[in-house]
Amino acid sequence: MRRFGKIGRLGFALSRFKHNKDGATAIEFGILAIPFIMIVFAVLETSLSFTAQQVMANSVDQAARKVRTGQIDPKTTNKEQFRAMICNDLEIMVSSGCPDLEFDLKSYAKFSDVPKTIPMENPKKLDTTGFTYAPGGAGTINHLRVFYRWPVITDIMKSHISGLEDGKTLLYSSSTWQNEPF
Repeated sequence: MRRFGKIGRLGFALSRFKHNKDGATAIEFGILAIPFIMIVFAVLETSLSFTAQQVMANSVDQAARKVRTGQIDPKTTNKEQFRAMICNDLEIMVSSGCPDLEFDLKSYAKFSDVPKTIPMENPKKLDTTGFTYAPGGAGTINHLRVFYRWPVITDIMKSHISGLEDGKTLLYSSSTWQNEPF
């Protein structure tokens, strides 16, 4: 005697499947793992870039202080020596030699002449054509801008975090001051 017909057997199998909880945790983890991992990568990537930004800001402040107090004499310190000084402070976070470091140090007649924008060729490329190393002497107004093309490490986050055409993020720090009468 048959207890179930075709539909009865299918209903019974679906009922057993519906009430079976074996593997539910694995399936739920599989569903949630990808967004969780993406959030973890986003937090790590953002933390690294903020830390690098802070290290760079501290380096800019130290370099500005040395120029402001006359510890760096433009007659005896050249552009490469100044760049190496900034790079030494950044090497805790960046590759040796700081290949993506750019800076601009100029003196101005008055504070209102200091540039207030980031020089970009297009929305995704830094324009470094006007960058020079020309600090002023005692009592002059100086402005130091430092840029670093920070690499985005995780490919998942590259399209969301990078702002430059080469898939990097532009870190920027600046300082404006009037030199002391040294």
